[in-house]
Amino acid sequence: MAQKVAMDIHDGAYVNLGIGMPELVADFIPEGREVIYHTENGLLGMGKAPQPGCEDPELINAGKKCVTAIPGACYFHHADSFTMIRGGHIDVCVLGALQISEEGDLANWSTGEPGAVPAVGGAMDLVAGVQTIFVITQHCMKNGQAKIVKQCTYPLTGKNVVNRIYSNLAIIDVIEKKLFVRELARGVTFGYLQKNTDAKLFKNSGEQL
Repeated sequence: MAQKVAMDIHDGAYVNLGIGMPELVADFIPEGREVIYHTENGLLGMGKAPQPGCEDPELINAGKKCVTAIPGACYFHHADSFTMIRGGHIDVCVLGALQISEEGDLANWSTGEPGAVPAVGGAMDLVAGVQTIFVITQHCMKNGQAKIVKQCTYPLTGKNVVNRIYSNLAIIDVIEKKLFVRELARGVTFGYLQKNTDAKLFKNSGEQL
């Protein structure tokens, strides 16, 4: 999934990667393609994870994981970082998801249960300010419940914000509040995909399914 996302990020893009699975995308950017990573705690030009024993505890990403900085990287105030996000200066953001609706609504920060995460954090700004939002997620929850639904039941991160979904079953585009299957995973049929998706799916006539 991370490799599929990486292939769709254009050369020269400024990219923000969410915590968890989205972080894996950085490992699959094709050789010769330049991608500049932004982290909302104040770094543009984030490099790969440091080698064991070479970590700098003062150089971390938004998920509090140790990172490195590439030549030419720059540091700035947390508020300036969010000005970059809100000002539309980040090209692509890759996030995880709890639910995605057929209209591209995203819920990715809380289940709404007592004791859950108390605030949405930077994800709300990212989905509102970044030009392209890619979501990478398992297609279903551990209990088999669909994550791609007609309407989200969890607290929303943003409405009509998701452009493309990458799951272990398929790649799905959100176009004019409908879900079009761009690519199926190997061995997955359209019927099986629809059975595991609560929202209605449409075949992309330009793709071989």
